[in-house]
Amino acid sequence: MIKLPGLIDPHVHLRDPGATHKEDWDTGTSAALAGGVTMVLAMPNTKPPIFNAETLDLALDAAKQKARCDYAQFLGAGPDNTDWGRHKALPLRAAGLKMYLDQTFGELCLDSMTLWKQHFQHWPKELPLVAHSESRSMAAVILMAAIYDRPVHIAHISLKEEILLIKAAKERGIKVTCEVCPHHLFLTKDDIPSIVGAGLVPAHVGRGEVRPRLATKEDVEALWANLDVIDCFATDHAPHTLAEKDSDNPPPGFPGLETALPLLLTAVSEGRLTINDVLSRMVTNPRRIFNLPEQPEAWVEVDENATYEIRSAEMHSRCGWTPFESWKVKGRVTRVLLHGCEAFKDGKILVEPGFGRNVRA
Repeated sequence: MIKLPGLIDPHVHLRDPGATHKEDWDTGTSAALAGGVTMVLAMPNTKPPIFNAETLDLALDAAKQKARCDYAQFLGAGPDNTDWGRHKALPLRAAGLKMYLDQTFGELCLDSMTLWKQHFQHWPKELPLVAHSESRSMAAVILMAAIYDRPVHIAHISLKEEILLIKAAKERGIKVTCEVCPHHLFLTKDDIPSIVGAGLVPAHVGRGEVRPRLATKEDVEALWANLDVIDCFATDHAPHTLAEKDSDNPPPGFPGLETALPLLLTAVSEGRLTINDVLSRMVTNPRRIFNLPEQPEAWVEVDENATYEIRSAEMHSRCGWTPFESWKVKGRVTRVLLHGCEAFKDGKILVEPGFGRNVRA
């Protein structure tokens, strides 16, 4: 057995409120504990989206009743909530501000750089600002970080051009950090047929849909070659049901809370990573970037020699599937302690809904 501190996932979608048929604070935080994650930061693109005091209360009330691990909730940047200076107490209650600059719709769609500029100007500099930005829009966000001399965190980078641009920006002292998802480290677009499954009709290729899309082998190799540039491993846990993924309009996203640590520990066993690489990107750096409190009584026990196959039937996420079905991995979470209590052991969740704490309270 090895003993690790409780892990932090700064990018999860728990679908609560609005789409609890595929996940909520209960099942999502259960999945987190099963994956060795004792703190999650939830994204705001729910139904309704979280962008003001009323909707933030809606999400936090649900979390207070249901969450089994510690948590915080992001606010979403929209076209009508740019004047954060008038609502100074609200940002302090949130995990940070999330700006959707690619692939989103509705109240959180920011289709004008004039709106980006206003959020960069008015969101408090000492509080986290995260951007979903891909390729050229990512370059524009880094430019804004330089212009306004404020930190920005880039979500789920996936491309060679992105990691090299962030590397160049860091070398010039621009205050940019970034995260990479396990599915962008371990899968390429060539793996989509194995995710979809042999014999499935073309309409089922939605199981391979994710944003950012799975990239090329060259892109994935560039991520591994520049691990020193990557600040965080984040799952972008985005659960959808198989019925939704197999529909004519499949939503993009993969669940990932329960598979991230086994995949990374397997990479450790293969010599591609070290345990310190994992801990710096799933504990130390997220805590620093997002101003998160320590969890002194949170520990994860792992059987580092356990070899097994990933099975969706054994998972706690309500969505009921994984793109890593049948993957052979090495390293199993056997026990998790949170707040000094046994929260997970041998596949079973042992704490009740509401056990988790709001780390921004």
